[in-house]
Amino acid sequence: MKTTLKSQDVRFSVCYRSPLGTILLTGTEQALTHLRFIDESTAISSAKLPPALEQTIRWLDLYFNGQQPDFLPPLHLQGTPFQQRVWRELLKITYGKTLTYGSLAQRVGCRSAQAVGQALHRNPIAIIVPCHRVVGAGGALTGYAYGLPRKQSLLDMERL
Repeated sequence: MKTTLKSQDVRFSVCYRSPLGTILLTGTEQALTHLRFIDESTAISSAKLPPALEQTIRWLDLYFNGQQPDFLPPLHLQGTPFQQRVWRELLKITYGKTLTYGSLAQRVGCRSAQAVGQALHRNPIAIIVPCHRVVGAGGALTGYAYGLPRKQSLLDMERL
């Protein structure tokens, strides 16, 4: 999941048009570093894409066409050790399934569902590191940096 990056690594960006809005992909030759929804007015793109971003686009194409991707593009997730634990656990949540904040907190050895929620809010690679699959107690739809309608749409797409 983690690729070592050097400070001199060249950064690449490309916009991906999804059914839920424009997604900005940022990465290096080696790995995807950020995936986030953006306002189209801020859209930027690199002319040549490195393999890591090409793989990410292939992953997103599969995902938005209703298929469960059977691979992960190379990821570089920067965060605290706690955030890293939470994000690694997110990758274990099965496509089309959900987990509560409390259950996720237990899995990472934390007593605070709120601390887990803060780690999810800082997730730099939305969708692929599936923070949208984490719900409130009883399955309540809560907390998503890109809005609850997008969270619901992502969960609905996975349940087709």
